[in-house]
Amino acid sequence: MILMKMFVFSSALSVPWRQISWGKETDLQYVQNYKPVNVKILRVLMYGQVGVGKSSFINSVSSAVRGRMSSPALVSAATSDSSFTTTYETHKIRRGISNSYPFVFNDIMGLEEGMGRGVRPEDIKLAMMGHVKEGYKFNPSSALSKQDAGYNQSPSPGDQVHVLVLVMSANVAEIKESVLQKMRSVREAARDLGIPQMAIVTHIDKACAATENDLKNVYSSKHLKKKMEDFSSAVGIPMSSIFPLKNYSEEIYINDDVDTLILSALTHMIHIGDDFIEKMFPQNWLWNWTSRKIEEFLAEMPVFT
Repeated sequence: MILMKMFVFSSALSVPWRQISWGKETDLQYVQNYKPVNVKILRVLMYGQVGVGKSSFINSVSSAVRGRMSSPALVSAATSDSSFTTTYETHKIRRGISNSYPFVFNDIMGLEEGMGRGVRPEDIKLAMMGHVKEGYKFNPSSALSKQDAGYNQSPSPGDQVHVLVLVMSANVAEIKESVLQKMRSVREAARDLGIPQMAIVTHIDKACAATENDLKNVYSSKHLKKKMEDFSSAVGIPMSSIFPLKNYSEEIYINDDVDTLILSALTHMIHIGDDFIEKMFPQNWLWNWTSRKIEEFLAEMPVFT
């Protein structure tokens, strides 16, 4: 299936429906200073249909935080109805010569219409729990099993996913019901695991003329707002957790407006992922007991004047 361009000349809202501070410095500073507690890295899992820009978003994040065009994830320039990414890959964002940022992105095979095509929802669920090893090649016909070499028997907290991100394209006419069913299955599994979820909407420049002319029109576009509302209703993700943006594609230099939208989404990912990590590591009962006893001891000590 070839995705047709849905270019729309949309009327604008008199007042943007979401307020955003244009300028990347605040979010960039937050990202640069971020350090997770209790785990070495915060893990973000990207999933969605074929060709919506999962790998391109990872590259766009790398470009935004590094201040130059960067491509840690391979992408295909050709339009295809089958996934270019076929294996479970972890992408680090380089920081300086030998370091990386303390968050990573996992890229997977895309969802496709019908049975026996694209990544299986069962495999996405296993990935969320940390059971999928790096480099595992997804099999659309058969889910990963405990007997497979690609199955991680004993995942660490760092292997587990801390944020689940659904990637959708504003330039797609509709999402087929069979794909929506797979998305709902994945969302329900994440809900049961307590993993926070959000969505990003890509290709906003290709879907709306006003936004192509000026990205600052993104939250004034009636068409994009309606598109996001339709996505929200279809997949069950609230509007407050859906972030429209443009990936880098043909540019050779970074752009502040592109970076602003990308870093806004990234900052939200870190926020909700960090909250989830805190829940994974409630304060140790022994620490609580010791602290309480120390407080009681200090309270009973005589006060000398």
